[in-house]
Amino acid sequence: MKKVLFATTALVATAGVAAADVTFGGYGRFGIIYNDTAAGDSTDVTSRFRLQIDATAESDAGVTFGARVRIQQNEGQQGMTNGARFFARSGGLEVGVGNIFGALEFMPGMYPIDLGLTGLGYDYTAYNFRGDAYSSGGLGSSGSNGVEVMYSAGDLSVHVSASDTSDRIAAHVAYTFSGWTVALGAQDSDNAADTEFAASVGGSIGPANITLAYADNGTAGDHIVLAGRFDVGAATNVEVYVADADAGSDTGYGIDFNHDLGGGTSLRGGIAKRLNGDTRADLGVRFNF
Repeated sequence: MKKVLFATTALVATAGVAAADVTFGGYGRFGIIYNDTAAGDSTDVTSRFRLQIDATAESDAGVTFGARVRIQQNEGQQGMTNGARFFARSGGLEVGVGNIFGALEFMPGMYPIDLGLTGLGYDYTAYNFRGDAYSSGGLGSSGSNGVEVMYSAGDLSVHVSASDTSDRIAAHVAYTFSGWTVALGAQDSDNAADTEFAASVGGSIGPANITLAYADNGTAGDHIVLAGRFDVGAATNVEVYVADADAGSDTGYGIDFNHDLGGGTSLRGGIAKRLNGDTRADLGVRFNF
């Protein structure tokens, strides 16, 4: 993360604040990706550049107001700026509008690992993207009156979100104790294929971080995931998962490695047998900035 702090006489005179805090950060990645589907197989170059911009200002009363946008370009696509997420935060309470995070997307256990270089299909995400989520390359819920309230106090956190997309209202509550986090989520929606209920539990067993997650995805049926991460050296870790879903034709599973090269750079690769029967693999480098 690189931070640029703007505090000038002109800013004070025109904006009426002492300073604005603007943070730039993100990552780049590039490598190769292999897909084997019923239509054939292919090996292609894959890449992504993501620049995230966070801007905040604090009122005299101590309330932080801010916004987040991303500029992102994937292989074969034009770069674009996404819809903004605006927020107001004080203590453990935050209210967000626009391109919201989404209560199910932000729920602990929905992203237990980050497989390979590209995610390799994200079959290990139990709610299966059937709810509001922050969009990196589009408007997201900024085009559908997205609003959310997040609150945390000690080991307890609560997140409620809503949007005009299928009149979604979702919420999750999470609690951490003795190194384990338990989370429960639910959603009401006009879309019968949206997630209705989700649950997860995650923590450490010896050298491994383990997560078990479940989602009732409406007419798409149940989706359950068991995932783990463990170190195999001072600079290398391995991630694995097994997933089963009523909407899938096969059991899904995958494995990867992440090797830290230092300075925010890493060598990553993995392979996954998808729930739809496809096989996907990738290998490449990621650098954070």
